[in-house]
Amino acid sequence: MAMTDRAEYEVLVAGTGPVGMIAALACAKAGFQTAIAGPKASTADGRTTAIMHPGIDYLKSLSLGSFIETRGEPLRTMRIVDATQRLVRSPTVTFHASELDLPAFGHNVANAEFNAALETAILETPGIRRLEGLVASWHPSETHVDARMEDGTEIAAALVIAADGRGSSARLAAGIYVETQSTGQSAIVLSFSHTRPHEGISTEFHTESGPFTQVPLAGNRSSLVWVVRTDDAPSILALDPSELAVRIEGQMRSMLGRVTVETQPQTYPLSTSRPRRYALNRIALVGEAAHVFPPIGAQGLNLGIRDVESLVQVATRNREDIGAADALAAYEAKRRPDIALRSGVVDLLNRSLLSDLLPAQVARSAVFEALRTLSPLRNFFMQEGMRPGNGLRSLLPLKTRDRQAESRT
Repeated sequence: MAMTDRAEYEVLVAGTGPVGMIAALACAKAGFQTAIAGPKASTADGRTTAIMHPGIDYLKSLSLGSFIETRGEPLRTMRIVDATQRLVRSPTVTFHASELDLPAFGHNVANAEFNAALETAILETPGIRRLEGLVASWHPSETHVDARMEDGTEIAAALVIAADGRGSSARLAAGIYVETQSTGQSAIVLSFSHTRPHEGISTEFHTESGPFTQVPLAGNRSSLVWVVRTDDAPSILALDPSELAVRIEGQMRSMLGRVTVETQPQTYPLSTSRPRRYALNRIALVGEAAHVFPPIGAQGLNLGIRDVESLVQVATRNREDIGAADALAAYEAKRRPDIALRSGVVDLLNRSLLSDLLPAQVARSAVFEALRTLSPLRNFFMQEGMRPGNGLRSLLPLKTRDRQAESRT
């Protein structure tokens, strides 16, 4: 194809992070002619991602289940520990997947490996055109969106899926205003080995600067997301590996024994981002183009997977024009409550950690005590954490749940 040719597709996905590549695979599976544009998938990302059980089910429908189950580490237990030194401290709350009759809440996977697996799947899937590079300009119209790549290639699509991150150029082209605010925190991420087994337990220590979260990896290894105040990050990054290992072991109260840092720490500034709309002018937002918040409770990618699932469902019901205003309005209505709830709860919890106000400490303690002692509330919280609506359905009588399940099939 000549560089000046204009290729037409039903869907153009902007962005080659995990959510963008999942979106391209899902659109192709649904039968849409799909193109995806972005740089080669990153294999330098030192982070890991906990993909929850509903997300894994969706990835299985895209033939990605074997990767998750063979390369991911099961998360059987999730624990929250108040590691602050404040006057009022919250009790430790432990959630077991067995309480939901599940072998695990999900699996923790290395982002670099996951990105590589998704890139391979993209290249091997018929019906997806891979465009390596960035979109230089966007031109939405009433009937389609024109995109010009940096190399001059021109693409037209009935629907653009903006998966190009928190600084999304596609979102800007759609005319969607976004409110962004720095939290004053940075996340330090790395992987480490330890002398005691983790037994499939992920522990989130809540500190005055944010969560310090250990997540199991294969063997006696774990990943770490350590949220600190941005001003404190340079001094931590300057520690040599042995000094850093001592800091990590102390922060975890030596619960996993001696620690050895395995990877070079990476740091990421944290912020919140709230777009006014989630779709407009034939451009729909997914992933971090649609929501950004601190890494608490393993919500980020799982929320992005639900974005994709909802968008493909709406597009499938509107095949005559998948980017029409009515279709985008349906997507927005479907996603807004879930995104607002998740981002709001995470933001509130993060703010409560940073607050020195006594009422905030008392409120956190009361909520965590209720979660610890009241099994129905804990079950509701776990179910809602996995998928919106699951908690409410769990409170219904069994016959009613069965009738609802039959109506969905």
